[in-house]
Amino acid sequence: MLDWLKFVFQIIRDSLMDMHGTFWALVPPLVAILLALITKEAYSSLFVGVLIGAIFVVGFPTLSEGVGTFFAKTLDTVISDGLIAAIEGTAGIFLFLILLGILVALINKSGGSAAFGRWAEKNIKTKVGASLATFVLGVLIFVDDYFNCLTVGSVMRPISDRQKISRAKLAYLIDATAAPVCMIAPVSSWAAAVSSVAEDAGTGISGIQLFVKAIPYNYYSLLTFVFIIGIILMKFDYGPMKRHEKLAELTGKLGAQDEGKDVTFNPKGKMIDLVLPVVVLIITCVIGMIYIGGFFGVDAWGGTDCAWDFVNAFANTDSTVGLPWGALIALLFTMIYLCARRVITFKEAMECIPRGFFAMVPPILILTLAVSLKTMTSTLGAADFVHDLMQNAAGGLHLFLPAIIFLVACLLAFATGTSWGTFGILIPIVTAIFPADSTLFVIGISSCLAGAVCGDHCSPISDTTIMASAGAQVEHVKHVSTQLPYAITVAGVSFVTYILAGLIQNAVICLLIGVALTIGTLFVLKLTLGKDKPLDKNDPDSVLEQAK
Repeated sequence: MLDWLKFVFQIIRDSLMDMHGTFWALVPPLVAILLALITKEAYSSLFVGVLIGAIFVVGFPTLSEGVGTFFAKTLDTVISDGLIAAIEGTAGIFLFLILLGILVALINKSGGSAAFGRWAEKNIKTKVGASLATFVLGVLIFVDDYFNCLTVGSVMRPISDRQKISRAKLAYLIDATAAPVCMIAPVSSWAAAVSSVAEDAGTGISGIQLFVKAIPYNYYSLLTFVFIIGIILMKFDYGPMKRHEKLAELTGKLGAQDEGKDVTFNPKGKMIDLVLPVVVLIITCVIGMIYIGGFFGVDAWGGTDCAWDFVNAFANTDSTVGLPWGALIALLFTMIYLCARRVITFKEAMECIPRGFFAMVPPILILTLAVSLKTMTSTLGAADFVHDLMQNAAGGLHLFLPAIIFLVACLLAFATGTSWGTFGILIPIVTAIFPADSTLFVIGISSCLAGAVCGDHCSPISDTTIMASAGAQVEHVKHVSTQLPYAITVAGVSFVTYILAGLIQNAVICLLIGVALTIGTLFVLKLTLGKDKPLDKNDPDSVLEQAK
């Protein structure tokens, strides 16, 4: 009997040990995402995902190994291969977050944010105006998605608060104009990443050329902009976002993380105290990125190929080094400027350092756990699983492959939380499927990039989504749950558009059809989901019931 039990246990263990390159590789992030959506709590959900991933990486113990050894191996994988590796790999982004948090604390202490809010109250008098201003600023800051999220959030929070836009809606506007605009901007950190992957794929043309060719077919990014403008001008929301917007409008509760705290404003502050530091931050971050990329002669790795070549210097840069480089200079400038203007004292400036750090602790913790989870997923061979899946689908569905690639990229980016990792996996596969001189090749590349952005936009473990929550200073799970219906709506329209693109193979015609479908979908949603129940503003119970 004992021998039979050992035999059965060995069979079960052997079947579970063969997890590399199978669907099991995607189970840890899917569990984390499901828990986050159910519990509305990110930290424990992500940690459970990391723990499950570590158990899968270590493998289930043999009968002779013992529980103690298995526990030690699992814990070592969580700490060494997960958390420590995540901190080491994203230290530059952590530093950028802290520096930006301190900068924001300085601007708030100086009264610059309050002054900007007073200016906005006089010049931006409607919710539509504030929402459009957030959208435009998000489109203009196309250099990097992290930089976009935190800068737009810092600038637009005073304006959106004045117009009673919920922080959840602000986070959506930030997130929807971060990665999507970076993915269609030839001068951005995302263009650099795509270019480097495409160069290595042997397409016969330069990576940046391929990126530019793919822009007209990047329907998710382009239709997201149409969706944002449409939903702003049509003045309606649906899903969980509708409840948050209604609560903000009728009670003034915006859902901010710091809501309810006493905030004192410096009467000496002027609008220039916010605008000038932000402008300096933008300039120094751009200079920092091209400096690291070798624009001024030698790059961070000793190469000279990108000297005085702006585009290639951007393609060669490392934003985790360039952004902290620029943020540190901007921070020093802001401290000196505000102290010289006698808006704040040197002691007050120093007090802003721990305050800015504390403000960025939540996104740093979430980012650490999310990157740890991505490491487990990569170790389990998620790339091999997706590669085999795509190769099997390439046979009899040639013209429908752009739509299939878009869907696979969405699911992979959603599960792993990384768009860069997703197109890094899929671009070589697309290159192998389509001839490099065909229109379908360009459409396939673009659908891969669009799907990566879409999945990244939806995923609660995506670093860009985490940065958008930090920029809007809203609870992360609240941001994810409210923006998910919006992102899925655009994804559905994009999927249909990619089906048509594979058949028609004309960027302009398909884009026009996609725009028409997006606008039509918005009208249908407004008629079916956009109607409000009559509410009495003087009845707080009624308002709160609507907002639950």
